[in-house]
Amino acid sequence: MSSLTYIIGWPLCAAILLLLVPRTFRPVLRAVAILATFISAMLALKMFMQFNSGASGYQFEQQIPWVTSLGISYHVGVDGINVGLVLMGAIVAFSAACVSWEIKEREKEFYVLLLVMTGGILGAFASLDLFFFYFFHELALVPTFIMIGVWGRGEQKNYATFQITIYLSIGALIALVGLIALYLQAGAGTFDIPKLADHIRHNPLSAGVQNLIFPLLLFGFGILVSLWPFHTWAPLGYSSAPTATAMLHAGVIKKFGLYGLIRIALPLLPDAARHWMPILAWLCLGNLVYCGWVAMRQRDFNRLIGYSSVAHMGFVFLGIATLSVIGVTGAVLVMIAHGFLAALMFGLSGYLYQQTGTLEMDRLGGLLRRLPFIGGALMMAAFAGCGLPGFANFAGEITVFFGAWETFRLVTILACWGALIIGAVYMLRAVRAMLHGPLPDQWAAVADAPHLWRKAPFILLLASLLVFGCFPRLLTDKIQQSVTDKAVVTLVTR
Repeated sequence: MSSLTYIIGWPLCAAILLLLVPRTFRPVLRAVAILATFISAMLALKMFMQFNSGASGYQFEQQIPWVTSLGISYHVGVDGINVGLVLMGAIVAFSAACVSWEIKEREKEFYVLLLVMTGGILGAFASLDLFFFYFFHELALVPTFIMIGVWGRGEQKNYATFQITIYLSIGALIALVGLIALYLQAGAGTFDIPKLADHIRHNPLSAGVQNLIFPLLLFGFGILVSLWPFHTWAPLGYSSAPTATAMLHAGVIKKFGLYGLIRIALPLLPDAARHWMPILAWLCLGNLVYCGWVAMRQRDFNRLIGYSSVAHMGFVFLGIATLSVIGVTGAVLVMIAHGFLAALMFGLSGYLYQQTGTLEMDRLGGLLRRLPFIGGALMMAAFAGCGLPGFANFAGEITVFFGAWETFRLVTILACWGALIIGAVYMLRAVRAMLHGPLPDQWAAVADAPHLWRKAPFILLLASLLVFGCFPRLLTDKIQQSVTDKAVVTLVTR
């Protein structure tokens, strides 16, 4: 049995196990969730270290036929494009389980949903079958709506729940229509992605069919990723979500749409990709520049992180729009780096909220005196968000810019301005407002992370950013090889 099946299966089996545990056994509920996600993270790390960068094809592959008449099978495997995403998702899930100590009511239901979400996330990134690719995503997405509605915070949590449900349901439905149309028009009689790709490679779809299907995938997946101007659900949804939910959704689930574009839309619909990518390149400026401007106006730290998360998606869209090896490689690297960063930022903001009861930056100040560890970690996260060298975000962003310069020079210049100037302004202003200056008397009693166990998830996420920032070739060598082998960009000629 493939390691991927165990990575996906541990959280799902733990969720089933928790259904049998009485809700009064609170330490057991939390321990099972942490242990299951820890095992998945360790297995994902082992798989990543054993991954052979020089080998072609998929590794750790397993396929079990399910509905043979439709060509549906449980098929999982990794290459350089998704092996880092699986690792990132598993690490973020473990970190999210660790910070869930804030949940005091209906803990059993919360941890069950958290584990289901984790299994769905990992399954979506590992699936090589269109049916299970979509099924696992929905399995991860539905708990998000429930968790915001039940355990969310703020006066607008109900509105945020309805908004995120409507937006993401519409986006998922549009993407589903595109996937079904792709299956029917290809005529291969299979949902298996490698077989579908091989069939289309030898029997290309007509330009008209491609231009009909590609925008469905682009905008369906784009809504799920908060592509401007379909982004408004994200900041409010994240600011209203419990900490663990925001970490998992902003850090990991949001990457599903981007991964779908790279894995499915670009290699299978190359002619349409060539037509739509200039449009995508200009739309991504809405993420990078407009959402950056909006982030500068925020006074709630969670809203600021939400808009910052939306802005960072612009880098990935720009990298994808280049249709070049270096650009798409940078896009995948940004996806992984942002997953760690978003989880870290929302985890830290959740800790601040538990200590102070507010994230209004005007009411905070001088917290670094009382919170040396949390404050220091927040400063490092802000520097990573600014694209400081040494963090994985810088490696991904600079790679995207190198890839985009040859194709979209004006867009690249404007994107650099949005990334380097606007991003630095709102991040550093937030650090100054919350951590420096005089300490209000009402925050004199706030407590820093008391022991290593509370610090562990933040240390793990920071270490991941630094390791892949200082040694980006751990990812780029894997990604570049697979981008070329899977014909993600080679079918598109310049």
